[in-house]
Amino acid sequence: MTLEQFKEIEPNLPSTFGVYRYYNKENNLLYVGKAKNIKKRVGQYFQGDRLQSSRLHLLVKSINRIEFTVVNSEMDALLLENNLIKNQNPKYNIKLKDDKTYPYIGLTNERFPRLIVTRNLIKDGSAYFGPYTSLKIMNMLLDLIKKNFQLRNCQLNLTQQNIDDKRFSTCLEYQIGNCLAPCVGLENEAGYNQKIGQIKAILKGNTAAVIGQLKSEMLILAQNYEFEKAQYIKQKIMGLEQYQAKSVVASVSISDLDVFSVASKDDFAIVNYLHIENGAIVVAHNLEIKKEIDETDEELLLYGIAEIRTLFESKAKEIVIPYELDFLDNNQNLTISIPKIGDKRNLLDLSLKNADFELRLRSKQRAEKASSFEQNTEKILQIMKKELRLHTLPRHIECFDNSNIQGTNPVSAMVCFKNTKPSKKDYRHYIPKTVTGPDDFATMQEVVFRRYKRLKDENQPLPDLIVIDGGKGQLSSALQSLEKLELRGKISIISIAKRLEELFYPDDEFALHLDKNSPTLRIIQQLRDEAHRFGITHHRDRRSKNTFKSVLGDIAGVGEKTTQLLLSKYKSVEIIKKQSIETLAQDIGKKRAETVVNALMMLK
Repeated sequence: MTLEQFKEIEPNLPSTFGVYRYYNKENNLLYVGKAKNIKKRVGQYFQGDRLQSSRLHLLVKSINRIEFTVVNSEMDALLLENNLIKNQNPKYNIKLKDDKTYPYIGLTNERFPRLIVTRNLIKDGSAYFGPYTSLKIMNMLLDLIKKNFQLRNCQLNLTQQNIDDKRFSTCLEYQIGNCLAPCVGLENEAGYNQKIGQIKAILKGNTAAVIGQLKSEMLILAQNYEFEKAQYIKQKIMGLEQYQAKSVVASVSISDLDVFSVASKDDFAIVNYLHIENGAIVVAHNLEIKKEIDETDEELLLYGIAEIRTLFESKAKEIVIPYELDFLDNNQNLTISIPKIGDKRNLLDLSLKNADFELRLRSKQRAEKASSFEQNTEKILQIMKKELRLHTLPRHIECFDNSNIQGTNPVSAMVCFKNTKPSKKDYRHYIPKTVTGPDDFATMQEVVFRRYKRLKDENQPLPDLIVIDGGKGQLSSALQSLEKLELRGKISIISIAKRLEELFYPDDEFALHLDKNSPTLRIIQQLRDEAHRFGITHHRDRRSKNTFKSVLGDIAGVGEKTTQLLLSKYKSVEIIKKQSIETLAQDIGKKRAETVVNALMMLK
């Protein structure tokens, strides 16, 4: 879309809160963005001084259509944008690399509830707490509850009638002190539910209230000389205090607070999240975000806030951030704090420290992984050179395959591997120009000649190895082309036959059989399979388009331009059949639309 084209649609854009979406000519969603003023924000993309990034320039160049959705507030726009990105995965938006399912601690909705761990939330009235990104913290909580609150773990149906009828007997859990046997009436429902209330408070992070309640119970028991029971309550208190001591204590005056910070590098960023309940950090989480078009730290932090608050279903009314985020201003339902001193500043500094540490850690891991990959690649290339009897390392390999299913719409495909990995930007399709009918040998000769004549004429680098999908006949045809171009002997070439995975060399009478576990054979098979996939896909597309053109071309009054227009927009005859005359009339005029619809209705 050019600036002139944008100027034509600019008056139709609203000057209010909302989300805008960019689509290309193929109707693919390219980008989703939020705005306080849609018209002003979209207009910025068509200002020359903004197009500093080549990727951003490609985005703007690809825009064919702009859509928008108006909402009531900035936060609504932020959340809507986040949902659209997650559900539709636009090409130019950042990628939220955190799709794991985290476990929850649940309390079942039944008489005498049980404590469970689950990753699937069932809407049956059970209470769920989490998700827990740290299994260590979750298991510590479970151990704490198990030691201090004897809950049943059986699945018995503990109705009052079943208990009165003495349908159950005590089990080993009762014998070893892990359960107080409500199944035989040794623990009543009121006392059990009191423990459940205390457990819920602990899982919500409110250990202080539970400790205070337990201390009151202990004092009453001690005053009544029930020292054994008082000692048991004291052990519970000590366990809770130990758990609380393992959390980072901020201030008892701070509660229900979200803290966010961000640290970034050239290609990715880390957003750190801390959730505070009753002065303790009860959730700590890092979210990795991949950059796409030079997003600023402010933009990345906004994405992170929306994603994390949705993930953890946070209802906190206050968030702490390191600097102003204009998009979050003036939101009546959310308090934004940018502290300079005090406990909140200490929490923010801790969050920043964690974000920076995680960023450096993941950067180091990526560097180590890249180094390991390079070393492994060199090892594989050395093996390939030896096993294939090559003069140089096969860093650049090209593979050819022909596709002419049922003798129609013949195509050839060339795929390219560099350093043992696909280089898809170098893939090429070829439609034979000099071959009539399904002549595999002649087709191979033509496309190999066309490929390397062009590389030679343009002084582009030649591959280290050519792989031909087929046997001796296809290999011989490819060799003839290399001889015409005076390239035989300058490029190594082999072919692979599908039936026995045999490798053929020029002028060799016998085939080479590699070990089935050889990395050389595995990579050649990958090349062959990728070339086949790439060729078949293009073949099917051509066959579908030709069928489409044939059906429409048989309709009197429908020319090639009309056919091309309908083909590019609707893709298939079946989709056109579902369109009304009024819809098609917007594209090809009412008279042609009526002709097309009436003709297609006659088709079975």
